[in-house]
Amino acid sequence: MEICYKPIGVIHSGFTDQKTTPIQSIFSTAEGTLEIFPEYAAGLKDLEGFSHLILLYHFHNAGGMMLVQRPFADVKSERGIFAIRHFARPNPIGLSIVDLIGIEDNILRVSGIDILDKTPLIDIKPYIYPFDNRSNVRSGWVDKRDLNGIRDAGATPEGLKDH
Repeated sequence: MEICYKPIGVIHSGFTDQKTTPIQSIFSTAEGTLEIFPEYAAGLKDLEGFSHLILLYHFHNAGGMMLVQRPFADVKSERGIFAIRHFARPNPIGLSIVDLIGIEDNILRVSGIDILDKTPLIDIKPYIYPFDNRSNVRSGWVDKRDLNGIRDAGATPEGLKDH
């Protein structure tokens, strides 16, 4: 079975190099824009009432799949690709939660962006707290990591390479 998606827009950010792009949106204060293609602009109706968005996008610079990889948050250990959020996936799909700042026509301004400039946007979903928040969460190997240490190291692949 073949599955094909058509981008609904393009993500614009100040990030042009994977090595200096934040590894997760929670570690980013950077702003960016989502340019929604005109044929999808009507789908933005009622989105302005949400504070956060879930973005699904295509890792257009992924460079191939690796089923075992060293995650940026734990460069000393190899992990299965499905236990990490690395871009070298069988289907190079990324997910980020960003803050919605505003909407003007077909342009969405967001903050907390951790995505390379010119990344194809596949979909936008509103973050809905009663649906998306969970209690009693286990985060596997990440629970053993010092996330403040990741933030202090710059939270980029370049900053974390020796962390």
